[in-house]
Amino acid sequence: MKQIAPKYLVENKGHYTPGIVSNGMLYISGQLSIDPDTRRLPEGGLEGHARQALANVDRVLREAGLGRDSVVLCRVYIADMEGWDTVNRIYAEFFGTHKPARVVVPTGRLHFGCLVEIEAVAEIPAT
Repeated sequence: MKQIAPKYLVENKGHYTPGIVSNGMLYISGQLSIDPDTRRLPEGGLEGHARQALANVDRVLREAGLGRDSVVLCRVYIADMEGWDTVNRIYAEFFGTHKPARVVVPTGRLHFGCLVEIEAVAEIPAT
């Protein structure tokens, strides 16, 4: 296994690695809708939170040398299912024509007051 850990400006004290490469797959830990460099929540309500969580996923993908089109599965956790349409729209903008498998799970309150958390699995192309 290989750890994938982008360089953040602020130390994350959680006992996990943002990404793990194993057997040709990248497993991305749940990425909260918080800026990992400032530890601040985004502005813009649920839309801002969805964009931030996806940006955090993208950052781990890039650190592993992968693009969004490598993602095969996302699990999207949202504090309130009423936000499904908003999150779905932002998610569709992020992935474009690529449509990974997905599940959306309503969770209630998330850590740090975040409204969205996203984990992902991506395939690493054979070389």
